[in-house]
Amino acid sequence: MVKLWFLRVAAAATAFAVGTTAIVSHASAQSLIRDAEIEHTIRSYTTPLFGAAGLDPDALKVYLLNDRVLNSFVTGGQNIFITTGLLMRAESANQIIGVLAHETGHIAGGHLARMADELRYVSREALAAQILGLLIAAGTGNAGAAAAVGMGGMHIAERSFLSYSRTQEASADQAALNFLTATHQSAKGLSQFFDILGDQEALAVGRQDPYVQTHPLTRDRAAFVSDFVAHSPLANAPEPPRFDDEYRRMRAKLVGYIEPLDRVLKEYRPDDNSNYARYARAVAYYRVSQLEKALPLIEGLIAEEPKNPYYYELKGQMLFENGRVKEALGPYEEMVRLAPNEPLLRTSLAHVQIELNDPKLVKPALANLIASINADGTNPVAWRLAATAYGLDDQMGMSALSGAEYNLRIGRLVDAKGQAQRASRLLPRGSPGWLRAQDIENEAKNIREQRERER
Repeated sequence: MVKLWFLRVAAAATAFAVGTTAIVSHASAQSLIRDAEIEHTIRSYTTPLFGAAGLDPDALKVYLLNDRVLNSFVTGGQNIFITTGLLMRAESANQIIGVLAHETGHIAGGHLARMADELRYVSREALAAQILGLLIAAGTGNAGAAAAVGMGGMHIAERSFLSYSRTQEASADQAALNFLTATHQSAKGLSQFFDILGDQEALAVGRQDPYVQTHPLTRDRAAFVSDFVAHSPLANAPEPPRFDDEYRRMRAKLVGYIEPLDRVLKEYRPDDNSNYARYARAVAYYRVSQLEKALPLIEGLIAEEPKNPYYYELKGQMLFENGRVKEALGPYEEMVRLAPNEPLLRTSLAHVQIELNDPKLVKPALANLIASINADGTNPVAWRLAATAYGLDDQMGMSALSGAEYNLRIGRLVDAKGQAQRASRLLPRGSPGWLRAQDIENEAKNIREQRERER
């Protein structure tokens, strides 16, 4: 979908399809998702909360999990994980903001500081793989599933790894209410989300959403938030219109991409001419290769909102994935022009530029990848493409270094070490690239030793 990048976590490594515009694993029920628009929306919701909490919004990392269960959690510092199930189940931006305010309370309260030592050698991608395994274990009661999904056979902590005490939950609730008040937002959404979770507590453990298990909900907590809302002068404060608009677009995109076509058309009927409904249908038709229906919808949306970069992204992806690479270049260039600071969009443009096999586009592709990596060096796909682009530009040392970075991030430690050693031979001794190659070789060694100790 519109850059809904599904990064499948496999037992041995994180696996990627050949392209960058749609890295999808339908075989995996739970996947990491990279999507520029959705990540931008979550950040726009979280930035005011982080400001109120005295945290640095630029340090926030948002991770989307493709899972129908309701769950969100923080770990490893200022990293927020949230499932598509929660985003789609929420009925308003205010409900999502309430959940994010609660998770911000956990971060501000330092509730996960005790895990710092055990996470010392774990990269963000490996950590995400571990979290996915734990999510499966929590949802199914099968502790072995965690190890099966964990990268490279890493053994992760037991379910209590993500469990917060009732004291911490109450503390996070109070902090959330403080942050919402400081940002002049209603806490009604958090109370409504507690109502949604209330029904889950009556279910058997194996059928509960993991959120209930990792965030113990009590009647006292729910009553406390409900009472606060009842006496708050901000109880009915409306969200900024852009928050609601972002929520509706985000939900339409997720429904269009994740749900079967018949369900999409049932919720976003063909006679519904709202931009959200057309967005959802455009994505859904593109998914089932009905480009003759998808393209007119997205072109109509572009005509109405010519400054929306994510509409150009969807059009470019439709064309790219249907072999019309030359036609895809224009929309991708326009999306980057409109949103030059979105690293995922620059990576997508670079991919198209490389695929066109035009020597004149090699340096522009490389420039886009460097900008993307400088903004977000955690994306393995950007490193893989950088290895290709540097190779095409006859910079073989940097190509090997980029390959080492890529393999390190997907858990292929032997390959990471080999590429780092090759980069050390090709790059000037003592140069920044040469020094980084040494670091990668040592880091790969440390992670392997850590894994051996955990076995």
